[in-house]
Amino acid sequence: MNRALAFALGTALCVSPIALGASLEAAAQTKPATTYKAPRTAFGQPDISGFWSNSTLTPMTRQAKYGERLAYTEAEVKEMEASAEAEVEEGNKPTDPNAPAEAPARPANTRPEFAAAGGDVGGYNRGWLDPGHQVMRVRGEPRTSLITTKNGQPPPRKAAPAGAQAAAGGRAQGGGGMGSFDHPELRSLGERCVIGFGRNAGPPMFPNGFYNNNYHFVQSPDAVVITVEMNHDARIVRLNSKHRTDKVRPYFGDSIGWWEGDTLVVETTNLPRSQQFMGAWENLKVTERFTRVAKDRMHYAFTVEDPTVWDAPWGGEYEFSPLQGVIYEYACHEGNYALEGILAGARHQEKEAAAAKAAPAKAATKGD
Repeated sequence: MNRALAFALGTALCVSPIALGASLEAAAQTKPATTYKAPRTAFGQPDISGFWSNSTLTPMTRQAKYGERLAYTEAEVKEMEASAEAEVEEGNKPTDPNAPAEAPARPANTRPEFAAAGGDVGGYNRGWLDPGHQVMRVRGEPRTSLITTKNGQPPPRKAAPAGAQAAAGGRAQGGGGMGSFDHPELRSLGERCVIGFGRNAGPPMFPNGFYNNNYHFVQSPDAVVITVEMNHDARIVRLNSKHRTDKVRPYFGDSIGWWEGDTLVVETTNLPRSQQFMGAWENLKVTERFTRVAKDRMHYAFTVEDPTVWDAPWGGEYEFSPLQGVIYEYACHEGNYALEGILAGARHQEKEAAAAKAAPAKAATKGD
């Protein structure tokens, strides 16, 4: 399994920004402005094929301390990237076979997402992780976030109608997560190896923060297929087609695409509830734009809109870089004992609880 890459992402408003209500400033931020001319495929399309990565130190949302700053200073970039290198060096030190059983103290520069997942992400040491080691640059500018709203955060959501549970919509189908142990369908889709965890495949497409944020783009005259290493998912974009009308909501939604000059525009609707994005799914539309802006860079922008969840469309952007290698199969279920163990443990706890409940009754019967 190729374990390159890391975290961050977001994307941006690019499709008819005025019509979408975006400001001219936001529109300028997401335009991939370049004089580069992408090579063509044998059938005349701009060539975006190949192996790409979205690994980065830049987070999806901006830290509050940066306020409305879209970019880091070069001094901040230097400090962040040096810290990432130190993290790798510290995390890859050999483990002492005679060390005590208790967990060692975490390095001071452990990333928050690693700490939240248990330090070594449930049993992975740093050698198995590749969370990115460079700040994301867009048109050469080092970004503080991949979402390009004014404060780098998703906009406020509308108040949900009485009785609605929009924010928890993903839990109803394959998204029970922690505390849901009755049957496997209540566990998360990622844990069940149905699709990858995080939003690597999207839409919109984000790295998961730990590893395997790699992609293989394949083109034909009628379709573009994006194979995602994290969990061997494949997004199929039908070119010059229409959205399905059968009310079926496939994983990753229903994606159609067309070329606008050198830009591949992809519009996705009909996402399933299990892949809700920040509470939106039923009326969610995601528009993505892929533009090759250099031999070694592909600009990616997205706009999300759902009038029942947000007052106006919003989005973000980043740039893919070439993957130095190829993608191998992500065999999710090989040696995966976690799901079986979790459910078996729950059944054991239930038996213990039932036995404890029955014990007083048995004692009373013996006393009689």
